[in-house]
Amino acid sequence: MLRPHQLSVLVLAFAAQACSTEPATFERPAPAPAPAAQPVTAAPAAPAAPTPTPQPPWFADRLPPAPRIVAIGDVHGDLRAFRAALRAGGVLDAADHWSGAETVVVQTGDVFDRGDDELEIVQLIDRLRPEAAAAGGKLVTLNGNHELMNVALDFRYVTPGAYADFDAYASADPALADVKPEARGRVAAFKPGGPLALALSRQNMVQVVGDTLFLHGGLEPRWAQVGLEALNDGPRRWMTGELPQAPESVTAHDSPTWSRAFSAEESPEVCDALARSLDAVGARRMVVGHTVQRDGITSACDGRVWRIDVGMAAYYGGQVQVLEITGAQTRLLGPTTE
Repeated sequence: MLRPHQLSVLVLAFAAQACSTEPATFERPAPAPAPAAQPVTAAPAAPAAPTPTPQPPWFADRLPPAPRIVAIGDVHGDLRAFRAALRAGGVLDAADHWSGAETVVVQTGDVFDRGDDELEIVQLIDRLRPEAAAAGGKLVTLNGNHELMNVALDFRYVTPGAYADFDAYASADPALADVKPEARGRVAAFKPGGPLALALSRQNMVQVVGDTLFLHGGLEPRWAQVGLEALNDGPRRWMTGELPQAPESVTAHDSPTWSRAFSAEESPEVCDALARSLDAVGARRMVVGHTVQRDGITSACDGRVWRIDVGMAAYYGGQVQVLEITGAQTRLLGPTTE
């Protein structure tokens, strides 16, 4: 378990079926509206703050082409699996430091839920992100449906160990009086405007790197027409507390973090919808997680969609595998790949 001082550092820096079967209910455990976020440290309570402004994201909606991209799917609170995936991609050395040079790593969401190691994974990401930048690379993490479920205070898939890691966030806030004691720290951290929600607000939901679109579930044509900037902005403003409720792009069954349209069986209709979405955002291919591929990473529609959730977390017991993209070439990498 991380200590309270480690949690403070993380907040400053990080500022079932496959995934799960239904969108978040968005019912708040606490009946009263959440107050403005307070520091995680034991400092005296500050005066009520104004509505927070959206935090600048770590990365723009579009990033330029990279000589090498490594895409990692759902890790669901399993630090061992995340480390193994980073090493399979050749970006993590034996001492847990960045070794990927100019590689861009994109993790497509669902770091949270189903495992006990959530904050340890966040701590590793926090350490690697500046190391990657110093080497000319990038470590991009996206919001999946489980990140958004936690901001909605939907904790159906939280493990006891993951609850305990957030104890340092618990407060005497009367709005949390009706929340079960073991969940109060997590509610305080993840509620809109809370420290973890603010941190997650700096991550995108949809991300283009060069000619590849990355997201958690899938970008169906009606959402592709909305545009990357708007798709990222709405959830961001909800997580910071600026919007009173989550936008439809978060809650809808076909939203970018919930859709499984391009992870089902291939058909002319699916490939046509995929082509329309890619054309709308100016991308060559789409890379998605969210739906476990039991036999490893799969592709469809002549390689225009890649499904990279291989269930590598202990909860699923799948293999570790990542997708490498170098220009027009794609390759599957695992722990034993030469």
